[in-house]
Amino acid sequence: MSGEILVLTRPDDTHALHVGELLTQRGADVVFFDPEDYPAKAVIDVSYEPSGRVRRTLRTHSHRVDLDGLTAVWTRRPQSPVCHPKVAELVARAHLERELAVFTGDLWDQLDCRMVPGSREVIKVAGRKPSQLALAGRLGFELPPTLISNDPDEFLDFYSRHDGRIITKPLHMPWAPRDGGESVSRLSELVSPRDIGYADAIRFAPIIIQAYVPKRVELRVTVVGDRVFAAEIHSQESNHTRFDWRRYDAAMTRHAVHELPPETAERCVHLVRRLGLVYGAIDLILTPDGRYVFLEINPNGQWLWIEETTGLPISEALCDVLYGGASIPKEVHDAGSRA
Repeated sequence: MSGEILVLTRPDDTHALHVGELLTQRGADVVFFDPEDYPAKAVIDVSYEPSGRVRRTLRTHSHRVDLDGLTAVWTRRPQSPVCHPKVAELVARAHLERELAVFTGDLWDQLDCRMVPGSREVIKVAGRKPSQLALAGRLGFELPPTLISNDPDEFLDFYSRHDGRIITKPLHMPWAPRDGGESVSRLSELVSPRDIGYADAIRFAPIIIQAYVPKRVELRVTVVGDRVFAAEIHSQESNHTRFDWRRYDAAMTRHAVHELPPETAERCVHLVRRLGLVYGAIDLILTPDGRYVFLEINPNGQWLWIEETTGLPISEALCDVLYGGASIPKEVHDAGSRA
């Protein structure tokens, strides 16, 4: 297969770097680029000829990339373009960063090559948790009883109806940036009686509220193309991870390969396809009585720790999609064209 693979991500993305090494071993030409380096450390040219032909080129200190000859673009975890440091005035910086974002976003959307896990718009839409829940329910997944609201009275009624056993989580990213380069996290939290005293604060923004679902284990189901890799996360063995396994220490939390029932595995693949993706990391709960309950899907979720603890060949499957010619289902093509 000819053509380079362009990986759009931040420089410390160990997951993408690992896949990049595997792709190189297969003979692929892989170029990593973080849009945050544009325009201070990169130049992008787009030329339009009288015949209508368009030429698009990316130039960095180490590469010259013919963007029209790419095999694939992997939109992993790119950062946004940042105004050149020589521009100091705040209004000018804000204007230029909007220009940079519009130009680069439109540029990636124009490229006629394989987009992994999907186009920018597909990734954006697929990450919306309310839409995920609606689609998962239509596909036959069991869902936790869920309320999304900014009404304190509705919240208190939901709390009462579920005997105080409810959790809250954010609608979007669980991490928010803070001054100084730090971030504050907001993961899934069990609502305590003390929290009820602050219920009025819900009126400032909607929040996801769900009935707590008892767990035998939590499952991370990684779908790559039409392949399904399911792993058990034994979060219930520690009080630190009982309500949200992302609080855990991987070295101290037991993991194991899990065999999904065929209909559940097929449903996971169908969900990823319907979202227009070729990759998705799905979080499920396996209840003590053997039911599979859908929580959410991350279009760019992490997987490397699952691979390292279980041996599941997720990175190799990603290489197959990016370079090996693994087919992309029709639903994915259709979703990409609609975006």
